[in-house]
Amino acid sequence: MRQFALLIALSLAIAPPLCVAIFAVVPVPLTPLMIARLIDGRGLVRVPVPLDSISPALIDAVIASEDSRFCLHDGFDWKAIRAAAATNDKGGTLRGASTISMQTAKNVFLWPGRTYLRKGFEAYTTFFLEHLWSKQRILETYLNVIEWGPGIYGAEAAARYHFQTTAKNLTATQAARLAVILPNPIEYAPSDIYVIGRANTIQRRMGEVRSQRLDRCVRR
Repeated sequence: MRQFALLIALSLAIAPPLCVAIFAVVPVPLTPLMIARLIDGRGLVRVPVPLDSISPALIDAVIASEDSRFCLHDGFDWKAIRAAAATNDKGGTLRGASTISMQTAKNVFLWPGRTYLRKGFEAYTTFFLEHLWSKQRILETYLNVIEWGPGIYGAEAAARYHFQTTAKNLTATQAARLAVILPNPIEYAPSDIYVIGRANTIQRRMGEVRSQRLDRCVRR
C-alpha cells in the first residue's frame, strides 16, 4: 500500500513538468475546459494562430486587463498577491491575483474548479511553465486557448465570432472589449453597456502598457 501511494505521489510530481516540457514545442490540441464544455453541449470553435498573427492591440489589452506585470514577474505577482490577501483578510470584496502564466497553467493542464488542491497544482505547474517556456510562448498559448464565448476559444475564433474580422486586424476598441469579457465570457458580450464603458478604461491602460514598455517581453 505504501509503495502504491509513493507511486501515485511520484506520478503527480512528475506529470506537470513532463506535460509542460512536451507542450513547449507541441501545439496544445484541447484543454480540460474545452472537453467539459463539449460534454455540456456548447460546441467548440478554435483556430490557433501564431503570436505575430494577433493584433498588438489585443496583446496590450490583455496585459493591461489581466496582468500588467506579466513581463516583470516569474509567474507569480507577489505584490498583487499581498494586496489581494490584505483586502480579503479585511473582509473587502474578494480579489484574485492570478497572472497570465497562472491562467495558462490552469487552462491548459488542469481541471475547472476552485479547490485548494487545484490551486496547489496550478502554482506547481506555473513554476515549470515560467522556466521551460518563453514569455512569448506563454502568451501565445494563452491567447489561443482562452474562452471568449460559448464554445469560442482563442483570439482568432473570438475576432471572427464577435467582430467578423481576424485576430490580426482587431482595432484597439475591439481588443479592449474582448479583454473586458475575459473574466466572464459566457455572461458578457462586447456590445454590453458595461463592457463598452469598461473598455474605455482598458484603452487608457493600453497606452500605459505601450509607453512603459510593459509588453516588451513579447514584442518581436
